Amino acid sequence: MTYEEIAVKYPEEFALRDQNKYTYRYPKGESYEDLVARLEPVIMELERQKNVMVIAHQAVARCLLAYFLDKNSEELAYLKVPLHTILKLTPVAYGCLIEEINLNVESVDTHRERPKNVSQTRSQQEALQTLPTT
Repeated sequence: MTYEEIAVKYPEEFALRDQNKYTYRYPKGESYEDLVARLEPVIMELERQKNVMVIAHQAVARCLLAYFLDKNSEELAYLKVPLHTILKLTPVAYGCLIEEINLNVESVDTHRERPKNVSQTRSQQEALQTLPTT
């Protein structure tokens, strides 16, 4: 489903997710918090390796990036992870350098900034203000 379809069909769920994207869990789904816990052993293994290539969905990539870029849970949920892009991380003192290599595959922008109004009583127009432009 698109963001628009979710906002129209499930406005309460859409608002609840906006209120705390990190801990929000869609019905029968997984939150970022759940995903971070599931990825913990993977991250520990990645830390022990020299060169690694990870191919992942955006949510998984967002969690891994947040760890290696030392982002908190609020920042994690809104990290921009472009589709069809190689993100090369190079460890440096106190962090990582990140290099984006776009694969020039036509795709939509799925990144959505955190909305200012996260109330369950907001209008549909307010709920959709931060949707990516297609």
